[in-house]
Amino acid sequence: MLRTGVTVDVVVIGAGAVGAAVAFFASREGLRVAVVDRGPIAGGTSSAGEGNILVSDKEPGPELDLALLAQRVWREDLAEHAALWEFEAKGGLVVGATPPAVAALAGLTRRQRAHGVEVTDVTAGELPAHEPYLALELAGGAHYPQDAQVQPMLVVAHLLRLSRSSGATVTTGAEVTGFLRHGDTVTGVRTTRGDIGAAMVVNAAGPWAGAVSELAGAPVPVLPRRGVVLVTQPLPPLVRHKVYAAEYVGDVASSDAALQTSPVVESTPAGTVLIGSSRERVGFDRTIPPEVPATLARKAVALFPRLASALALRTYFGFRPYCPDHLPVIGPDPRAPGLWHACGHEGAGIGLSVATGKLLAQGMTGRDTELDLTPFAPDRFATAPPVP
Repeated sequence: MLRTGVTVDVVVIGAGAVGAAVAFFASREGLRVAVVDRGPIAGGTSSAGEGNILVSDKEPGPELDLALLAQRVWREDLAEHAALWEFEAKGGLVVGATPPAVAALAGLTRRQRAHGVEVTDVTAGELPAHEPYLALELAGGAHYPQDAQVQPMLVVAHLLRLSRSSGATVTTGAEVTGFLRHGDTVTGVRTTRGDIGAAMVVNAAGPWAGAVSELAGAPVPVLPRRGVVLVTQPLPPLVRHKVYAAEYVGDVASSDAALQTSPVVESTPAGTVLIGSSRERVGFDRTIPPEVPATLARKAVALFPRLASALALRTYFGFRPYCPDHLPVIGPDPRAPGLWHACGHEGAGIGLSVATGKLLAQGMTGRDTELDLTPFAPDRFATAPPVP
């Protein structure tokens, strides 16, 4: 049981990748940090993704800026810990099935290259040198050497372990039921295991961040968006990169609530192949229609015909924290002084977590942040239309 009235500098609501990154960087700055979660660590979205660290799927703009910062944090600030979470600098390969798809992809790569992304256009004849087992009829693609992958549950576990070594505490089974206030100012949280006073409270509750923000009287429109991943048996080396079809970029940016699927295929160090991706807004419905994994499998085989003989071991799914403008919510909330947000990253949360944590730690210690947080402002939705 938490002792009622415990006071720290920062309470982080959520023990997933984003909350763990906030705790790591804040505690490293000397702040006293308490992490609380109603479930186990990495019990939500962070246990239900592939662990991607991508620049390839982002148009130039604030999210790509955040992704490029994240690249530096993963590869420089956290380089000494890379083996702990199985950091793989595998690179990404985006492929187009038709000449129009490849032409559209080339337009994206031109824009990204001008924005600082490392990317090389790949002709149809060059594809086998990157991925020998790809389908032969593809029209071309693009290679992104900066794309990488981690094991997300290891990221959470080790960032929280390192945070504890800097004095942070982590309490699971502690659901936040309300906020402590002094006037309009947030001064802590009420949980099912006791109250915690704090100078700052960070909402890093993933797809439940919208509900947490409502409790604080400062709502942000973060909603769950369900995604399914199919896992094969361990296979001989088959897929070298993260490989996905060019239409995946459009699906990521879509606001459609209906089911969308686009093929994404990548291997793991254990030899299993992860197959995605699906997206649909169905609330927290945990019922997966059988046609979803069937569609994922069919589209993956169209990219890698040798997968047709592979056994599927299991599927898993999770709820990504969707924001209607496809930008995360990061920074202090002027509607409730003392409240900060770190949520709404949708399927990019693992990759962007460490940049988010570093930016919040800079802001919470009164320093200039490496990126302007204005595009991610929590109150930017105040006059926006309702979520479709």
